[in-house]
Amino acid sequence: MQARGYPAARAIGPARAPAQVSVILPVHDAEPWLDECLGSVLQQDFEGSMELSIFNDASKDKSMTIIEKWKKKLEGSGILVVIGGHESPSPRGVGYSKNQAVAQSSGSYLCFLDADDVMMPQRVRLQHEAALRHPKSIIGCQVTREPPNSTERYTRWINQLAPDQLLTQVFTSNGPTVIMPTWFCSRAWFAHVGPFDEGGRGVPEDLLFFYEHLRKGGGVVRVDQSLLLYRYHPGAATHSVLETTIWAHRVRFLEEQALPHWATFTIWNAGRQGRRLYRSLTAGSQRKVAAFCDVDENKIRKGFYCYEGSQERPKPRIPVLHFRAARPPFVICVKLDLTGGAFEDNLRSLNLQEGRDFLHFS
Repeated sequence: MQARGYPAARAIGPARAPAQVSVILPVHDAEPWLDECLGSVLQQDFEGSMELSIFNDASKDKSMTIIEKWKKKLEGSGILVVIGGHESPSPRGVGYSKNQAVAQSSGSYLCFLDADDVMMPQRVRLQHEAALRHPKSIIGCQVTREPPNSTERYTRWINQLAPDQLLTQVFTSNGPTVIMPTWFCSRAWFAHVGPFDEGGRGVPEDLLFFYEHLRKGGGVVRVDQSLLLYRYHPGAATHSVLETTIWAHRVRFLEEQALPHWATFTIWNAGRQGRRLYRSLTAGSQRKVAAFCDVDENKIRKGFYCYEGSQERPKPRIPVLHFRAARPPFVICVKLDLTGGAFEDNLRSLNLQEGRDFLHFS
């Protein structure tokens, strides 16, 4: 992960021993938020050695001016600052910037931070303690969303997943069960899993890294305190990733990690999302679909779903059953929290175990 011709990172201040924790901060046109972000690095109560590794990805605003202003304050408090970057006409993307920031850093542990977010003072200390106990895990935390009600359902999902659901709900449309701006892990584990995909804008580099982490047996742990102010705004990089791109990666990961363990399964939702999942599966996985299930009497009364786009002859006709007549395991394509609790009540009534008898793809 070298800079490949871009200006070398520079350490500011005298040479020092490697830090215990490196805060990894990619920056691209982050002027509106950088003061608060960098101030939160300064305010950490971690008593070990810490450095800040910044990679400036072709910012055209005053981001570097703000960084230069803060470096003296950070150095004066004993936080080594390492700065790298490039001034090309176009940014290389978040994945590239994170890789470069990691490569130029020295810490045994990596604390990822987005330039538009703010850390609580205890973040590095508490996540470092958790990482020492879980050396092969990504450590996340709860978050406070800003503006407060901008993504209410998503924020609730981030903060309220049970510990076992951090692994059982990895197929959902919400993405990684601990969000990227909260990640903290050992450098050794990052090197084992990474680096991030450097495809640039439109590539879900955090999701791809998270999937690879899980493939290699990594754990997922959340510190159950709000340690990050997580901003929502139109310019966030996540908005550049198309839903269809995310969907394709999710389906392939489902087929790779979950479906091989099941001889047959039922898709819970005979509506648009359930049918879309069926059509997105490979032919081999489609043949494992024993039925759709639903509560909609009109769908159930019809009795089947015919996949008109299939190349098979005769075209597949998949039964549509009431959920009580269907057999697990289930792949659930119902959006949680949108049925007034009715779906959750129906699921609980079956006394199933999440991960073994069902998983969420909603």
